[in-house]
Amino acid sequence: MSPVQLTYEQLKAYEGRPTSAAGVGKDLVNEPMIRHWCEAVGDTSPAYRGADAIAPPTMLQAWTMGGLSGHADRSGAYDELSGLLDSAGYTSIVATDCEQEYLRPLRPGDRITFDSVIESVSERKTTKLGAGHFITTRMDIHADGVPAGTHRFRVLKYAPAARPAKTEEPPKAPQQPRARRPRPVINRDNAGFWEGVRAHRLLIQRCTGCRVLRFPWLPGCNACGSPEWDTVEASGAGTVFSYVVMHHPPFPAFSVGDGPGEGAGAATAASYAVGLIELAEGVRMVSNIVGIPCDKVRIGMPVRLEFFCADEELELPVFRVIEGGEG
Repeated sequence: MSPVQLTYEQLKAYEGRPTSAAGVGKDLVNEPMIRHWCEAVGDTSPAYRGADAIAPPTMLQAWTMGGLSGHADRSGAYDELSGLLDSAGYTSIVATDCEQEYLRPLRPGDRITFDSVIESVSERKTTKLGAGHFITTRMDIHADGVPAGTHRFRVLKYAPAARPAKTEEPPKAPQQPRARRPRPVINRDNAGFWEGVRAHRLLIQRCTGCRVLRFPWLPGCNACGSPEWDTVEASGAGTVFSYVVMHHPPFPAFSVGDGPGEGAGAATAASYAVGLIELAEGVRMVSNIVGIPCDKVRIGMPVRLEFFCADEELELPVFRVIEGGEG
């Protein structure tokens, strides 16, 4: 059967249509689920235990899931759109990304309700997997009637690209210049920070009015509002407050053994640990964690500042796990 011809207007008509309305979480936010989640991801934060426990923010979607039996109030709009794309030859699907926004902590006993809509359908896009359309759904989540967060989920419905026939391996092309790291955005508010990095100094802003330290750099104090400030130099000592391990297709500028990826024990050519580092001075900053395999990084590990030379023009502050700290 020949594929059905679709217009973008037909697909765009699905934007704003609900995929669920007044959905209700099958369980209240509860301590056992929080404990299982924390054990699965290795998160030992005390914030998720005890009488005043909250749920990890990244569990936001977990409380809306219908399990194997699903939700009875699910709308047919998403299935209808998916079937329409199937009929046009876009028979494959892959999840591409999700975004979450947190508005209030969730606590044991909260009753979760949610509404979900098809937020957008893209025009036809060509990818390495094949041509297709990106579909984004948005779920607005409430706890006891109060907005708690938003979850966006995006998939690609596509027609698989034809695989090229196998041929003899062509001669290797001349080696290309090494890919360069993306440049940081430097403006009048953070130029002093990057000047410090070039001099191998990690500078923290300090309000000259109330003496509160702040990071990242801002044009004014977020405690008292004063625009006047000076800097203090960080000692370089810190601990891992939180972290994620990034995995994505190989990108020459982020290869294993190259700077922050060095010693990361990455499973792919672009796997590395990104940490939220709590400095000894009390502020936190995001940077790479180096000197240890990605799967060995743990919250609370002691780290020490060092500077990584990405190329002849760019140096970056990174944090190396202190020997013995991984035990």
